[in-house]
Amino acid sequence: MTRMASRVAQLTGEGALAVFSRAKELEKQGRSIIHLELGEPDFHPAAPVVDAVRNAVASGRDRYCATRGIPALREEITHYLARTRRLSTKPEQVLVAPGCKMALSLAMMALIEPGDEVLYPDPGFPIYPSFTRGLGAKAVPFGLREPNNFQPDLKEIASKITTNTRVLIFNSPNNPTGTVYDQQAVQGIAALAEKHDLWLITDEIYARMVFSGDYYSVWTLPGMPERTVIIDGFSKSFAMTGWRLGYAVAPVQVIDAMDLLVLNTFTCAAEFTQVAAIEALRDSTNAVDAMVAEYKLRRDLFVPSLVKIPGFRCHVPEGAFYAWVNIEDTGLSAEEVQRILLEEAGVAAIAGAAFGAEGKNYIRFSLVSARHLLEEALDRIHRVSVKWRPVSVRL
Repeated sequence: MTRMASRVAQLTGEGALAVFSRAKELEKQGRSIIHLELGEPDFHPAAPVVDAVRNAVASGRDRYCATRGIPALREEITHYLARTRRLSTKPEQVLVAPGCKMALSLAMMALIEPGDEVLYPDPGFPIYPSFTRGLGAKAVPFGLREPNNFQPDLKEIASKITTNTRVLIFNSPNNPTGTVYDQQAVQGIAALAEKHDLWLITDEIYARMVFSGDYYSVWTLPGMPERTVIIDGFSKSFAMTGWRLGYAVAPVQVIDAMDLLVLNTFTCAAEFTQVAAIEALRDSTNAVDAMVAEYKLRRDLFVPSLVKIPGFRCHVPEGAFYAWVNIEDTGLSAEEVQRILLEEAGVAAIAGAAFGAEGKNYIRFSLVSARHLLEEALDRIHRVSVKWRPVSVRL
């Protein structure tokens, strides 16, 4: 039998999708499931965005278009980043892709050679190490640990940089911890990148979802626009997950390389979704702020009650829409807690090892269900906690 390319064996999937599949099976059996496993907002795009895509299709905006994205959207992205993140960017530094994963993949293909080493956060988005390995490079984790409030340890990162290190990937607010990297961490990462001549890939898909203060992007620091790739998109902040639209902001030479990859793969993102994305960025109804305010309310409802459940502890997330819960004191594995929650309580959540070795003793909940469903989930979790409650009693 003919063989498959070896790179495929280096790739891994996403644990959230496996739990989602099992949850859907249980629903088909008539079970009531509260879905807190996927990072998919339960909101939908604002009405003007829906109107814009409808009008774009009706007016014939369904043809091939510019490989880097339509010029009007690329320009609007620069205005949006200036307004919301105080970033100075130019349209020629922007490339639009069908989803953030594709933008991330293009950037990694453009920057990473076989044999390179790539630093990435653990816990973190599982595609970072997976695609790194698929490119023939070595994925090197740096820990985000509870004693350090899930901030990156700059000394650890520095100790793991070698002559083969080429790229450092980070994500703030972080999925799954909800941590927003502080200024010391961001400045320290920038200093290491400059000292060791590294590329930075900063995944800013949750940048609008910060519950206090302003977002601090590494792009704003001196010398960083020349060595940084920003990955962002429309799935989270604009609740446009199924529209598959993301973008990268990078030095022009990186965009040129990514554009050549576009020409050899998908040709262009759909024109009508790009037209509607312009309306999303302008956010005439303030839908983003309203959505973020709702996520904050959900956080403030869910987390204080969650930590009252025996065996659970959880740092208050500063951004995104996740609760990262330490379950070590239950005396059970995270996989067993995940199983009990889904099979017996009807609450779908993700065992933390899906996000890396540092997630071994954690469960991730996505706050993507309405508040009344979160309250019901808390009740269900509390009822099944009898499965582990005696273990966590401390005399």
